This record gives sequence, structure tokens and C-alpha cells, in this order.
Amino acid sequence: MSPAVRPAAVAAALGALLLGSGGAHAADPVGDVDRGEEIWQECSACHQIGAEATDWVGPHLNGLFGRRAAAHDGFAYSDGLTRMGADGLVWTFETLDAYIESPLAFASDTRMAYPGLEDAQERADLLAFLRTYSASPQDIPEAPRTANPTDHGLDPAILALQGDPEYGEYLSSECTTCHQADGSAQGIPSITQWPEDAFVIAMHAYKRKLRPHPVMQMIAGRLNDEEIAALAAYFATLE
Repeated sequence: MSPAVRPAAVAAALGALLLGSGGAHAADPVGDVDRGEEIWQECSACHQIGAEATDWVGPHLNGLFGRRAAAHDGFAYSDGLTRMGADGLVWTFETLDAYIESPLAFASDTRMAYPGLEDAQERADLLAFLRTYSASPQDIPEAPRTANPTDHGLDPAILALQGDPEYGEYLSSECTTCHQADGSAQGIPSITQWPEDAFVIAMHAYKRKLRPHPVMQMIAGRLNDEEIAALAAYFATLE
């Protein structure tokens, strides 16, 4: 079936496949498609979807699941998403969930102005709706793994850590091998004056391999929570 078509039967078929016979709509393990369509109205200010969809402020979102980030021909993506696509980022339930929760924290210099959707169930509902516009959504490789949406958000205690800027400066030499302390972006995004919570979320996304850059995954994997908080505090204070 064309990914640009969304009759009610598609949603029903998806629900039947995931739930089995006799399953109640309220127990849909992916999300409520109808509720997701309501949430989609916020997205429709910049994105289009469906049979007549075209690129607009943002790219159209037909066939999104299973597609490499920034790989839709004809749309000028931000440098951040282009880099992440080159690093191998593929849009799955999990990566889209992380991006929608906090676009700026997930893709540092994304041009998407949307502030993010905090509620995990609302994200699941929206993604259930978007899946109906991807070809054969039941065949997407991650479907069994994401049958139960999870809130990948950090423990609030991690975000509440008060980092030591002086310790962060001591740790920063590895960062400034690539990132310019003066905030200039010479092919690599600036991390100077980043909000501390965005820095922490981004580094933990590398630790969890949601962000795909292998070098950053390795570096983040060596850092503990206190060290990440210290780096965040240091770079936030730089002029």
C-alpha cells in the first residue's frame, strides 16, 4: 500500500497485527493513532504528510520510518542532521522518540524550532500516527522491540547534578581537540554556551548510542555523570 495513503483500515490493520485478535484499542502497545493525528496538528505548521504532501518549511514525512536522517532528496537539511545521517543515524521509533522529545538536545544545530514533546505517551501516539504513512509499518525491523514505548528521558537526579566548572575545564582538553572553545564552528558544531541540560542530554544520548557518531559514543562512554555535569558547567560559562 502506498505510504501516502492513510485509510482507517491501515490503522486498524496495524493495531490488529500488534495486539492480536480481540485486543482493545486502548491497549495498543505502540500508541493511539487517532490521538496521534490530533497531536500532529502542531507538526503540520511546518510538515506535510499524505497523498499530496510536499516539502515545505520542513520535509514531508511520508516514508519516514527506516529512512536515514537527512536522506530525503531535494530538501536542504541542517548541517547537524546532515552530519548525523552521514554517521549512520536511521529514523526508528527510538531515535524519533528522542528527537521529538528534545530536538535541540538531540541534534545540536537543528533548524526545527519545535521545543519538544515531554509526554512519553503523546510521543508514542504521534509516532503511531506517523508509522501509518510508512510502507508496511509492521515490517519495520524495530517493530517488535518497540512494542512498548519507553520514556528514554534521563533520571532527574542526573539533570540536577551541579557540575564543577573548574573540574570541567580540566577535563575539556579532549573536547577542544575538535570543538573550538571560542565558539567558532569550523565544520564542527560549537558547544560553547550550550545550556547545561542540553549538553547533558546530548552526551547521555551518545552514551546510549542514540546519537550515532562513533567517536563521541566512545568519549561519552568513558565519562561518568559527574564528569559530564562538570563539562556542561564549564562550556556553559565560556564567553
